Amino acid sequence: MATDISPPTAGTGAPPRLDGRSRLVLFVLCAAQFMVALDFSVLNVALPVLGRDLGMNPSSLQWAVTAFALPSGGFLLLFGRIADLYGRRRLFLSGLAVFGAASLLATFAWDPASFLTGRALQGVGAAVIVPTGMSLLTTTFPEGPQRDRALGISGTLLSLGFTIGMVLGGVVTDTLGWRSTMGLLALFTLIVLPLAPGLLPESRTPLRPRLDVPGAVTVTGGLLAVIYALSTAAERGFGGADVVVTLVGGVALLIVFAVVETRSPAPLVSLPMLRRRTVALGNLGGLVTFAMMSTVVFVLTLYLQETLRLSAFRTGLVFGVQGVLSVIAGVLAPKVIGRFGARRVLASCLAGQGLFTAALLGLGAESGALLATAGVSLASVCHLGAIISYGLTVTSGVPDGEQGLATGLVTTTQQVGITVGIPLLGVLATTGPSLFDGVRVVLAADAAIVLAAAATVGVGLRGRRGR
Repeated sequence: MATDISPPTAGTGAPPRLDGRSRLVLFVLCAAQFMVALDFSVLNVALPVLGRDLGMNPSSLQWAVTAFALPSGGFLLLFGRIADLYGRRRLFLSGLAVFGAASLLATFAWDPASFLTGRALQGVGAAVIVPTGMSLLTTTFPEGPQRDRALGISGTLLSLGFTIGMVLGGVVTDTLGWRSTMGLLALFTLIVLPLAPGLLPESRTPLRPRLDVPGAVTVTGGLLAVIYALSTAAERGFGGADVVVTLVGGVALLIVFAVVETRSPAPLVSLPMLRRRTVALGNLGGLVTFAMMSTVVFVLTLYLQETLRLSAFRTGLVFGVQGVLSVIAGVLAPKVIGRFGARRVLASCLAGQGLFTAALLGLGAESGALLATAGVSLASVCHLGAIISYGLTVTSGVPDGEQGLATGLVTTTQQVGITVGIPLLGVLATTGPSLFDGVRVVLAADAAIVLAAAATVGVGLRGRRGR
């Protein structure tokens, strides 16, 4: 089947307006995605206070993040495929219910075990919500201007949720306590869950083949092991035996998964789909843009607070500007994609993200807040364009029956990218004689990786103007 979908021809006019029901559907799906993105960052500022309250020592605080990251990244492909087979709406509602209940458990946690259980169950709920929500979006809104617009709004809120979480976490922790960060997520669920059953259509594949159990076991185990290893390495480095063993074991399981899929009569991942250049290179672009942008935000937070000695509030203002420009970019991106095609926009936005990241090498040890604000904000505009265009690149031309699989790949790329960027490059921040020198090393490596990915995507998808 052809995968090259041309952009709208001149004279087609503005994208069709969404009716009232379509807007409500979009609100429900985007609110759920925003909620999950918020969960990735809203707790970070609250960790020291949380640790003192629950009696968690500093070395164990990483599990507040890792307990969520493991299931949220590890189970995405599995739940994306289960949704294709047994019903996306049904699974989406189940994921919302699990996420809401888990948020309440984390809010009222009485010891570390109950809190970490709540965080792990939040991760399971997120692993259900993200691929099913994305596949419901791509099957509800037809390919073309409506889907472009819907994915533009979704991508904007995804990026904005991560940024707002960083700012909001500090505000609510200072005023209401760390438990309010988890209570806020439960409140979001209570808003979204009652609306969803009457609005979302049920969808699944017409046939119901058997689930690829060996594939599900190996890919889930492999992703869990790799994410655990990288998350642990972010705190303790790559020298620990547990990090090395789980990383090697995870890679081995993923290799076994690739072999299993070549022999399975009903594979979890369609290898012909992975052979499509749009799928392979689109996901490469998505992995790089998420991994490298999350790393930029991480090291700039260290730079602003540890080198320039800015307060948490002033640091939040820097990322607040980034969030505002991301919203503007989300409004404009679908129009740009409609004009030039998602694949060209993906390569161009990756190049822009890399160049603006490279511009941050001009930061000084004594001053640089204005450059940091401008650089990270403009890099985020390009990052937002890359998010939207990579999702469109990967899912364009994919049959509705495989949209859960395609969006499962998209969202797995997203979650793994957010998880692996900081462990891979963040440790370089300690390689220099000072934190400032280490930050410069990270920024240089980050920019080089993004620019290399932009060149690879640009050359690989040259001449392909798909939506």
